[in-house]
Amino acid sequence: MPGWAKALIIVAILFVLLVVGVIAAGVYWWSHNKDALIARGKAQITEGRNTGLATDNQGCVDQSVLRYKAEPGFAGAIAASLFMQTCLEVSRPTPGFCDEVPKQIEFMKSSQWRFEQCKRVGLSSDQYCQQLFAPVLRFCERPFPKPSIPDESRR
Repeated sequence: MPGWAKALIIVAILFVLLVVGVIAAGVYWWSHNKDALIARGKAQITEGRNTGLATDNQGCVDQSVLRYKAEPGFAGAIAASLFMQTCLEVSRPTPGFCDEVPKQIEFMKSSQWRFEQCKRVGLSSDQYCQQLFAPVLRFCERPFPKPSIPDESRR
């Protein structure tokens, strides 16, 4: 067998071992952290719902941005997005809240809109900021956002 063939086989075996190692490390990490991550997600959902009952749509966005600024990064963006999504679902309407929000399928417009929102809140250089505003896109795309609780209980 030529030397280049042996080298190619060795490289292929090393690549397979690397992939298996990464998968094993991911499974190990998930098995040791999943309970904490699930609990944190449930807490964000509960806090989002409680905050939404006491504020309007814009208040949900403002609170989510404050939470993200306190804990930036990938995990912070996920937590703030969960919070915002549940907050928006039960919050009072803000007049004109969805007027300038493009549809999710309008990729260029929605990307530009999210960038502008990040710029507006002072996070234009943050790589995860645009994730924060995905719940707004989804919320505003609904045909008619409905609260999941009666209006009388919001007062």
